Amino acid sequence: MTFAKQKVLITGGALRIGKAIAERLAAEGAHICIHYNRSYQAAVELQEQLIETGTEAHVAEANLMTETACEELVERAIALMGGVDILINNASVFNKQTLDEADMDCWLGEMWPNFFAPVQLMRAFAAQDRPGQVVNLLDRRVTTLDTACVPYLISKKALTDVTLLAARHYAPRIRVNGVAPGAVLPPPGKDDSYIKEFAGPVPLELQVTPEDIARTVQFVLEQKTLTGQIIHVDGGQHLL
Repeated sequence: MTFAKQKVLITGGALRIGKAIAERLAAEGAHICIHYNRSYQAAVELQEQLIETGTEAHVAEANLMTETACEELVERAIALMGGVDILINNASVFNKQTLDEADMDCWLGEMWPNFFAPVQLMRAFAAQDRPGQVVNLLDRRVTTLDTACVPYLISKKALTDVTLLAARHYAPRIRVNGVAPGAVLPPPGKDDSYIKEFAGPVPLELQVTPEDIARTVQFVLEQKTLTGQIIHVDGGQHLL
């Protein structure tokens, strides 16, 4: 597969993993639409960086907490680029709440950006009635029962299942796959020692980087017979 002039919408594309994916696909010739919610400055800086390298790049703001907002984001990306060939559902929210701690606001605060929004974005993307691809960013925890972050975990488990369902539903026109990262970057204000202390054991004893995730996303997109697959990029943590 060539990425030349492929039109890519990346949610949460201004920072961290989303930024790495945008840079990787832009380097391969793709046109990029960077979605942001609160990271306007970072989105514009990345847009300018990509344009300087000869890439067509756009930014689009959306708070992905309603069906209308999701539909309008896809419509905006289509208007900016003349269509969307690839949807990367990367934006997510992570908070730690146990089953007893999580009230309904907590549940909806995680389920909307992590599950409902990707579902609505896939539906709007598929409504273009053109061939395409979707990659959903998941989490290595989807194979576990992590009791420390229950709403987050359930939202990502649900997205894992709908990734497989969508792969079957939208075939052969659209391929849908998932990439499940392990601990990649520390939270804002923390350094790499935070990951070593709190991320748990890693069988390969290697730190996963945003570039590792971006290369895996590229690999998934390039494999024309790959659909309904979940690839863990976590140094083997999902095995524990």
